[in-house]
Amino acid sequence: MARATSDLLLIFIFLISLPIASPSSTDSFVFGGCTQQKYAPDSPYESNINSLLTSLVNSATYSSYNNYTIMGSSPQDVVYGLFQCRGDLSMPDCATCVARAVSQLGSLCSQTCGGAVQLQGCYVKYDNTTFLGVEDKTVVLKKCGPSIGYDTDAMSVRDAVMAGLARAGGPHRAGGSGEVQGLAQCVGDLSLGQCQDCLSEAISRLKTDCGTGVYGDMFLAKCYARYSTGGAHVYTKTHNGKPFLNFSTYHSCSDKSINESEKTFAIIIGLLAGVALIIIFLTFIRKVFGGSGKI
Repeated sequence: MARATSDLLLIFIFLISLPIASPSSTDSFVFGGCTQQKYAPDSPYESNINSLLTSLVNSATYSSYNNYTIMGSSPQDVVYGLFQCRGDLSMPDCATCVARAVSQLGSLCSQTCGGAVQLQGCYVKYDNTTFLGVEDKTVVLKKCGPSIGYDTDAMSVRDAVMAGLARAGGPHRAGGSGEVQGLAQCVGDLSLGQCQDCLSEAISRLKTDCGTGVYGDMFLAKCYARYSTGGAHVYTKTHNGKPFLNFSTYHSCSDKSINESEKTFAIIIGLLAGVALIIIFLTFIRKVFGGSGKI
């Protein structure tokens, strides 16, 4: 989705349950984002979005990843979307997580042309411009824990765990050593080569940017890498206080009436302000020169 947000939103996702993502926290909010452009209520685009999100929720009952393209009567009405669950989730947990994500997406991104929500256990995204199969290594979210100070042994273990994730195959990778656990995953629409490239970037950034942090998350637009030391990872249960991203690079969708009316209003206000300034200026000049003539 992409573009680092392609507009918003994003994808990445997640065999073994880590301390940073226990089954009880799979529906915890990680981040979300919406496009700035909106569509009008009851428009064809809104109908297509509803159809898309319903298909994603239904599909999550039997698959951990799927994508859909809902065609419209015109190219502007086409909607693209996908969901992906963490690799270790059961189908019931996956379905519950996706339904929760769609519900949050509806409240966070009401009437927006594109949006995405990342929960601990799943990711959902839709957009009016296709992002499927497109590699995107834009950093969407970086979160580093407090520094534990430079401990050669601890850092060596952390780096070894992350190196193991980088060498592992497949879109979902997990591993650990001692108190250090690691997790990485690509979105399902990437090829193996694209996935490897994306995860290599995420892991490299994670090690560099989080340094000696007790835990770290690096979410790129199409993959993520995470590690935790001693179960130090902590997340709140709601989106309050969590990152809410404004994906300003999204394209506008089919019904532009809302945006166009806002633009028209802004132009009118600008013109009125300009006229007012001219009147004030002319009044000031008249008073200055009028006053000079009387003297």
